[in-house]
Amino acid sequence: MILFASDLHLSPQSPGVTGLFLDFLAGPVRQAGELYLLGDLFEAWIGDDDLADPDNARIVAGLRAASEAGVRIGVLHGNRDFLLGPEFAQASGCQLLSEPYILSTPEWQFVLAHGDALCLDDLAYQQVRSQLRDPAWQQAFLARPREQRRQLAAQMRAQSIASQQAKDSPYSDLQAAATDDFLRDHGYATFIHGHTHQPATHDHIVDGIHVERWVLGDWHESHGDYLAWDGENLTRHRWPASQ
Repeated sequence: MILFASDLHLSPQSPGVTGLFLDFLAGPVRQAGELYLLGDLFEAWIGDDDLADPDNARIVAGLRAASEAGVRIGVLHGNRDFLLGPEFAQASGCQLLSEPYILSTPEWQFVLAHGDALCLDDLAYQQVRSQLRDPAWQQAFLARPREQRRQLAAQMRAQSIASQQAKDSPYSDLQAAATDDFLRDHGYATFIHGHTHQPATHDHIVDGIHVERWVLGDWHESHGDYLAWDGENLTRHRWPASQ
C-alpha cells in the first residue's frame, strides 16, 4: 500500500493537526509501508538549524520512528517548506524528492508534484515563487539570524493571508493548457498534487488519452485527507476514519 498526503501546514498554532499526523504515522502509514508527502508538510520552515525547536523535533521524531519501522517516506518541497534540506532528511529518515517525481509501480505510473508551479494565471504568486526558489535568495535568507528568519517568515505569511483574502478564491487552480502539456510531457501518468486545497478528481483528455488528476485536500484540526494505492485502485480517505 502506498499513501499520499499534502498540505498539513504543521505549526505550533495547529496542535490538533500535529497530533493527527503523528497518529497517522503510527497507524495507517506503518501498515502501508510507503508514504509520499507532496509539499507544505510544515506551515513554515526557516532552515534545518531549527530542528531543535520542540514542535519540529516532535514531528521529526515521528517521521524517524516510521522510517526506522521500515516505511519509505518521500517528501516534496511546497511553497511553505521549500527550505527543507539534507539535515532534515537525515534526522527524519525521509528522502527529499525532486519535483516532479515519477513514481512507477509494477501496476501503474504516477507523477507527483506540489502543484503550485502550474498555477500560472496567478502572476503575482509566480513572481514571489521565482524569488523564493532562487538559490541566491535562499542563501542570503539562511545567513540571517534564526530569530530574524522566524520574524520574516511570519511577515511573509501575514502578507500571503492578506493577498488570499483579497481574492475571490484564496487558491488559484492549475492552468488548463499548462496542465495538459505537463501530462503529455510525463507520459500521461496519473497526476497527484496538492496546493489548491480543493480536493477532487479531474478527468483530462490529452491527445485522445484519458488521464486522471487527483488533488489532495489540506489537513484540519479535526481531520485529514489522504489517498491510498493498493496496487489496483487509487482511493480517497479521511483520517481519522471515524470522523
